[in-house]
Amino acid sequence: MTTKAVVFVEKGKAEVQDVPVPKLRDEYMRVRVKAVGLNPTDWKHIDMAIADAGARIGCDYCGVVEEVGSKVTKKFAKGDRVAGFAHGGDRTQHENGAFGHQIVVKGDAQIKLPDNVSDTDAATLGVSVVTVGQGLYRTLGLPLPTEPAHNEDYVLIHGGSTATGIYGIQFARLSGYKVVATASPHNFDYLKGLGAEQVFDYKSPTVGEDIRKYTDNKLKLGWDCTGSGSKIIAGALSSDGGKYAAIIPPNEDEIKSVNPNVDGPHNTLGYAVLGESFSKFGKDFPAQPEEFEFVKKFTSIAQQLLVDGKLKAPRVILNRGGSGLESALKGLDELRGNKVSGGKLVYTL
Repeated sequence: MTTKAVVFVEKGKAEVQDVPVPKLRDEYMRVRVKAVGLNPTDWKHIDMAIADAGARIGCDYCGVVEEVGSKVTKKFAKGDRVAGFAHGGDRTQHENGAFGHQIVVKGDAQIKLPDNVSDTDAATLGVSVVTVGQGLYRTLGLPLPTEPAHNEDYVLIHGGSTATGIYGIQFARLSGYKVVATASPHNFDYLKGLGAEQVFDYKSPTVGEDIRKYTDNKLKLGWDCTGSGSKIIAGALSSDGGKYAAIIPPNEDEIKSVNPNVDGPHNTLGYAVLGESFSKFGKDFPAQPEEFEFVKKFTSIAQQLLVDGKLKAPRVILNRGGSGLESALKGLDELRGNKVSGGKLVYTL
């Protein structure tokens, strides 16, 4: 039995190939994919050769369960619609990866979809939800949306118009925080509609000090969804200090030069949430079971928020250049060229 999947070939090159249908492992589910969502990490694995030849690429998907492994503890069954996160470009297990017609995913880290969420919206959830969980909750310590704070505290989300930033704004509001964000001016109204109290132009030379003034020098939490916000977040955080979390390592020297009292930067790596050891960037990362236990809980919370209609997907840019895996490969060029803002590229299979 074979299936089609996007496979890493060599540095700078991936292609659609016929590959064996991935084997079902005990903690995994086999899924027939309906749609995939594109993330910068997908093209970076290809261009930077973070993967090995033969590894399957892709992290975000939506699909239908075909088979459930014996050690999956959540109540998934054949025919369920699911979405979530796969470890694309995994050096430890080449059969992982979301860009294929038949894939395997770690069962308890996935989200069972309610009928009110479309396949294309669902394909935006995976990376963003686990990254929000790591950044806003595991690192910055926001209370979960199930137990929201009743305070007037702010959190800054830099890169508010990224898919992860868009979900982050909504989660932070549901956790009882006031949100300030950075974005391009054409996305200001969109982000305010999602719950941001105020949005600032990230290209303004005074954006950091403008945010500090707006928050009365009381901002204690900053989350960088781009890795490029070192000066902005450091300048916005209180002069007495505050905590800086990022999804990509920012420039630590720049941070300290602007605000020496910053706690951080604290970087997270989404692949840790699966609770398995992996290799990236020439380093071996040990399994972190506590990350997996958290993501099991956090994806269940996200699932209920979807049922309740409390989360909106980013604007979906659907099938730009055509549908299917070949078009998805071309779509990665759009991300490489930084041509996507305020939405997410999704391709149906």
